[in-house]
Amino acid sequence: MIKKKTRWSSDDSVDPSDVFTTYDLGCASFLLCLGFKLESLDRDNPRKALFMFKREPRIEEYANKYFTDEVEVKARSMFDSIKALKNKLYSE
Repeated sequence: MIKKKTRWSSDDSVDPSDVFTTYDLGCASFLLCLGFKLESLDRDNPRKALFMFKREPRIEEYANKYFTDEVEVKARSMFDSIKALKNKLYSE
């Protein structure tokens, strides 16, 4: 289940070093395609959402490869991931 957080606070049970964050929908979709777990969405800013993933080995490496265009994924898988993230963003 995805938690829709409004902001991080010192009493949150999630340690910020345990998560990888991105504002980029494409990068978040790519990470979902690879099987990384989306922990929550931070929608504190009404113009953009912060996607928070469980920090796992190589997540930063794959995010960097996305931005440098060094990776390929199946088109349908990427489309489905984008659609799933948009559904989560606009469900409330």
